[in-house]
Amino acid sequence: MLTGKKAVIFDMDGSLVDSMWLWPEVDDIYMKKYNLTMPENFHKEIEGMSFTETAQYFLDTFPQLTCTVEDVKQEWQEMTMELYCTKVPLKPGAGEFLQRMKQVGIRMGIATSNARELAEAVLDALHIRDYFDTVRTSCEVKRGKPAPDVYLKAAEDLQVEPSECLVFEDIPSGIMAGKNAGMTVCAVEDEFSRPQEEEKRALADYYICHYSEVV
Repeated sequence: MLTGKKAVIFDMDGSLVDSMWLWPEVDDIYMKKYNLTMPENFHKEIEGMSFTETAQYFLDTFPQLTCTVEDVKQEWQEMTMELYCTKVPLKPGAGEFLQRMKQVGIRMGIATSNARELAEAVLDALHIRDYFDTVRTSCEVKRGKPAPDVYLKAAEDLQVEPSECLVFEDIPSGIMAGKNAGMTVCAVEDEFSRPQEEEKRALADYYICHYSEVV
């Protein structure tokens, strides 16, 4: 799958790092704090949204919230920062894969829907920041996933054509974002999205359970 590729772009949560497990708990705590009722299909509705878009979704869905988008984002960051710095590991084989890509001269970037503060915190905590030539978030582009914007921005930073990029993603909307950008996409197994495995396999060009399967 790396044939003809000059760059690898990773989604972060669930694709490069094992962090999706913490968000349902955060959602539950936040909703209980403000006496909110989780809508039906909540996780599907917010899938792929940027951190900013998700905060706006909360304000649109729950009119009883009288805070601002920035207030919501700040509270979520405060709730999760320590976990990202101390409890979030790399996905299986990812560390060795990063080393290998660096050795063979493949450029690497991050294209995440998460907040920049959390993305940078986990990259620093895992001591992998220096592997990446760019870190982009969906908050920095016009549209979140499944729109291709954040992937196209990362490719622009890396100075490569979209067709020269291999993307690693863990959820259907992210896979679609990579495909919509004209990139090759490898789906990554993750416990959070296990119920969507069939859909992920259908959408992606490849599917892995461990990064050792790539090379």
